Amino acid sequence: MPRLRQVSRAETTSPVVIQAYDFVFGERDPVSEPGTATGTPGDWWPVFALVPDVLKHSLQGFGVYRSLDRTLDPVLRELGQARAGWSIASQFVFSQHCKSLRTLGVSDAKIAAVPSWQVSNEFTEIERAVMAYADALALDRGRVSDGIFDVLKQHLSDEEILEFTYITTMYIMHGIMSNALRTEFDNVPERIVEVPGAHESLAVPGQSVPHPS
Repeated sequence: MPRLRQVSRAETTSPVVIQAYDFVFGERDPVSEPGTATGTPGDWWPVFALVPDVLKHSLQGFGVYRSLDRTLDPVLRELGQARAGWSIASQFVFSQHCKSLRTLGVSDAKIAAVPSWQVSNEFTEIERAVMAYADALALDRGRVSDGIFDVLKQHLSDEEILEFTYITTMYIMHGIMSNALRTEFDNVPERIVEVPGAHESLAVPGQSVPHPS
């Protein structure tokens, strides 16, 4: 379950929330009857419905990146989003945008290579550059080498680079929020924990930990 309460269809009067629920879930209540067409639990929606204007703002962001006014190649856009999901360990963002790549006709071999793009021959120069840029945004907090930016500028207009930067960082935010709130495929326990050795148990407050002699 997510870490925050989910809003049922019966308890909301927000037109934004109701419209979103109708679009994603039909007549179902996403809390009592979860699940979406893409196979996710769908709990992102009823968690964001806690604050309807935040949900509205997020939906407007989705509209921006899918707008026909965008000049950026959608394959490059989706490569950036998928790579950002991988880099910040958001299974939700990574999985959803692998699916989006597939709907754009990208091969399964190329999609499978996104986690190891650095050593793959599946990608063109600009595709490698946008994933390197996505890593710089996600992992280096926007610290981007001139070498990466020079390749971006060789292939993309300033407008396209701005679109890519905005969309990718927006999905970095979504992935971070999904991890923090444990929504969708990011509803997983912390896996980085201390593992007891062969001759010890984990410490309990007020007790000492035995060590092998």
